[in-house]
Amino acid sequence: MTLEDLEARIALRAAASPEESYTARLIARGIAKTAQKLGEEATEAVIAAVSNDRAELVKESADLLYHLLVVLRAADVPLAEIMAELDTRTAQSGLAEKAARKEQ
Repeated sequence: MTLEDLEARIALRAAASPEESYTARLIARGIAKTAQKLGEEATEAVIAAVSNDRAELVKESADLLYHLLVVLRAADVPLAEIMAELDTRTAQSGLAEKAARKEQ
């Protein structure tokens, strides 16, 4: 599965009834609650990483990617826009990109 596949699956589930779809229920709760859930999943991924728990890190990373794409859907930001931003950043080194942000 690609991130694009997951984005498409989330779009389908977001269009369903909140009684039938966890994704639709998350989005119906609003962007603040959806983002809060993303934060919780990020924290759980960090804990798994720091704990050197590989299996848990894999599971929590999957949750994190799913919830990130749900937040992007709720905010009407297509994954393609994120990928385009990443693409512009690969044209220069990470150190140069960070230095340019500090200058702005």
